[in-house]
Amino acid sequence: MINQNPDNLVSNPIERASIEGYKFSWFDWFCLWYPPGWLILFNRHWQHYHLDPDGWNWLEYILFLIPGGFYLALLIRWLRLGCRLPSQENTEFDPTYQQAFRQEIIAPIVEYYFRGELLQIENLPSTEPMIVAMNHAGMSFPWDFVSLAYLLNKERGWVVKTLAGVSLFDHAWMIWWLPPGWSKVLGGVRAELDDFTAVVQERRVVLYAPEGLRGPRKGWRKRYKLEKFDLSFIQLSQRFKIPILPVVCIGNEGLHPWTINLQQLQHLFNLPFLPISPLMPIFILFPSMGVWAMRSRLRYFIQPLKPAVSCEQQSENKRSFAFQQAQRLREKMQSQINSLLNKNIENK
Repeated sequence: MINQNPDNLVSNPIERASIEGYKFSWFDWFCLWYPPGWLILFNRHWQHYHLDPDGWNWLEYILFLIPGGFYLALLIRWLRLGCRLPSQENTEFDPTYQQAFRQEIIAPIVEYYFRGELLQIENLPSTEPMIVAMNHAGMSFPWDFVSLAYLLNKERGWVVKTLAGVSLFDHAWMIWWLPPGWSKVLGGVRAELDDFTAVVQERRVVLYAPEGLRGPRKGWRKRYKLEKFDLSFIQLSQRFKIPILPVVCIGNEGLHPWTINLQQLQHLFNLPFLPISPLMPIFILFPSMGVWAMRSRLRYFIQPLKPAVSCEQQSENKRSFAFQQAQRLREKMQSQINSLLNKNIENK
C-alpha cells in the first residue's frame, strides 16, 4: 500500500540509497498512468529518502486524484500544520539523490512517455566541463530540460546542473506542491548571475536556456521561433574558458500546445508565465497536474561544440563581441530548427 511511516525513513539520502531503492507499488504505477498522480510520485519518492514531517500524507494524496480534491487536501494540510507554511530547510545539491530520482522516477517518464532521444551524438564531447545551450519551450513544467539532463547523464554519466527560474525555488505555490529544497537538491541553480557564475566556476556540465523565460512564455503562435539570447553564458564562457554545446530540441513546443501567455495575470501572481489553453479547465480541476505535460517526442539534435573565444579588448567592446557571438549562435540554431521542421522531423 502507501508507505508513509516516518520510522522507515532516514534523513540521509545517501545512507537510504545504499539500503533500498524506491520500489513501485500498485499505487505508484497507477499514479504514473494517471496524470494528476505525477506530483504524488515526486513527493512519495522524496519521502522515501528524507524525513518530511510537513509533507503530504496518504489521505491528501487520495484527494489529489479526484476533481477539485487538491483544494481540500491543501486545506487539510494547512490545518494539520497549525495554519502555517511547510517548514523550509537549508538544503544542498545531492548528486546521489539526483541519480536515484532520475533512475527511479524520471527514467520511465522520459523513455516511454516523452520518448526522449539524443541525435547527432557524434557531436557529443566525451569530457566536461561545458555549458549546454538549448532552446527551452513548452509553457509547462520544464520537461525538455529534465529530459535532456537525464539523457546526458545516461549517455556520459555526467552530473548535470540546470539553471532554473527563481520561482521553482521559492514561489508560494511551489512551497506547497513540492518538498522543501527539492529543486536545489536535484541540481537546480537559480537563474541569477552570481549563482550562474558560481556553478560555471565548479567546471561542471551546466544546462542553460539562452532565451531565458522568453522562450517558454512566447506562446504557441511563435513556436520554434527563437527569442533574443542573453549574453551571460557567452561572457562566462569567455571568462572561464568553458566551451558551449548547442542543442536543438524538437518536440518541446508540444508539451502544452495552443497556449497564449496572460502577461498581466502572470505579473499579478508573480509567475514565470500563466498559460491559457483548452487544457486549462482540466488543470483548474486537478492542480496537481502542474508537473504533467502532454505526451510528446523530445528529440535532441546535438550541434558541434563551440570553443570558448577570448576577447582581449576594453569592457565596452567585450559586450559588443559577446552580443555578436550570441547573435551568431542564435542564427545558427534557428537555421537548424527550420531545416529540421522542413523535413517534418517533429511528426516522425
